[in-house]
Amino acid sequence: MQAIDYDYIGTITGNLFGVPIHIYKNNTLIFYHSTVKLVKDPISIYQSDILKISEHISYFLTPQFSYYGVLNSNDYKIVIGPTSQVSDSITTLQELASQLNVDSADVDDFIIAMREIIHIPLESLMQIMCFLNYILNNEKCYLQDIFINGSLQTQLMKSINSLNADRIFSKELFEQDQNLHNTYDLEQNILNLIRKGDYMSLSELVKDSSALKVGTMSDNQLRQLKDTFIVTSTLVSRAAIHGGMSPDDAFTLSSSYIQNCESSNDYYEIINLRHLMIMDFAKHVNQLHEESHTSQLVSDVSNYINHHISEAITVEAMSKEFFMSRSYLSKRFKAESNITLTDFILSKKIEEAKYLLHYTNKSLTAISVYLGFSSPGHFSRVFRKYAFISPNEYRKKYIN
Repeated sequence: MQAIDYDYIGTITGNLFGVPIHIYKNNTLIFYHSTVKLVKDPISIYQSDILKISEHISYFLTPQFSYYGVLNSNDYKIVIGPTSQVSDSITTLQELASQLNVDSADVDDFIIAMREIIHIPLESLMQIMCFLNYILNNEKCYLQDIFINGSLQTQLMKSINSLNADRIFSKELFEQDQNLHNTYDLEQNILNLIRKGDYMSLSELVKDSSALKVGTMSDNQLRQLKDTFIVTSTLVSRAAIHGGMSPDDAFTLSSSYIQNCESSNDYYEIINLRHLMIMDFAKHVNQLHEESHTSQLVSDVSNYINHHISEAITVEAMSKEFFMSRSYLSKRFKAESNITLTDFILSKKIEEAKYLLHYTNKSLTAISVYLGFSSPGHFSRVFRKYAFISPNEYRKKYIN
């Protein structure tokens, strides 16, 4: 009989479902695959308990109501997860990051990565495990055959069932808006249209997603909706900045919408407010584009810098990218933009720095390294030159 290629099974399964895959042999991890890059692996908190599961198919529930599918085949154990029905709240993920001792500078990256993991209902995850069990163990299993491991797990399952209303939007509330929340392609289309300032196409794209039914909501549901609004505000403001909107104007507009969101306790009102915010940012960018008449070269250079913002960008490297001599590129860019290319590169980096100072808790050292500055001191000097304020003063301005 041909040997089973567990690495192949793990890679295909992980790519297909978008959920991390762990494969153990005799309780030693021999394979890991994930389509998202996690700073710390959440399974480390529960690994010892998961490794004790001996049934062919089972699952493990966490106190945060995420879960892992578990399959045993001879000396091998395949664990798929974590995943969950819906996105965890920012607060929940911050608590998880604390449990994992994630460095404070990496917490935001950890939260973003966790939210990129595909959501799979528990029953669907178990169907996947049943299919893998048939392949690996030549055994047909059905959902009613799957064993819940331990009394604590039984209690957690009861909690999931009883708190469903607190953790998951009802189907009626969620079905018309789920694409805007969960479809990556749609999200990228929206952000791209904001960067372009194409509010007409954007209006067509989102017009059908605001007609939601309103029901009775728990405090947890409302808090989760507001957290989602804040995440959306962060994404669209960054897209607008990349589209040419000044960071200060973007943050002011974003803060105004967030304040209105926090003061509302009406689901329908918050959903519509989110759509108004998305359109507002796109219209601001459109107005800037109409006023600026940016040349193709300036637009191309701006896009290049956005895609290489974390590198030490040089005029020499850019001249090779655009098949021009260094002197010709610099002279032409200055003629078409009224700013030197070096100043433009540094001003774009400072715009990104403002974004990171405003929306993350990354240290000045981490930001300076990320943006390709030679030292935190160099970063601070350049920041003050272009922002007329120190990085620390800028951060305090928006924290307070």
